[in-house]
Amino acid sequence: MEEFDLQKAQEEELERMKKDVLRKVLTKEAMERLGRVRIVNPMLAQQIELYLMQLYQTGQMKEMINDAKLREILSAISEKKDFKIKRK
Repeated sequence: MEEFDLQKAQEEELERMKKDVLRKVLTKEAMERLGRVRIVNPMLAQQIELYLMQLYQTGQMKEMINDAKLREILSAISEKKDFKIKRK
């Protein structure tokens, strides 16, 4: 039971760190957009969060990400996925 509690505590700490970083790098409008993306597509939101955290941790982020820049990042990540619909 203690191992489960330890793992849960580590996950909570990681989530808290992630939220702190996102608050530092995203404007209010960008945070709201990311929240809406998380509701519609949680996997895409997770990819964006990881990408932003990597930029922050490596020091490549020069300024805060506003809503327009977040939309650019979203479209760039979304373009990488090719969907092929086969109709029968």
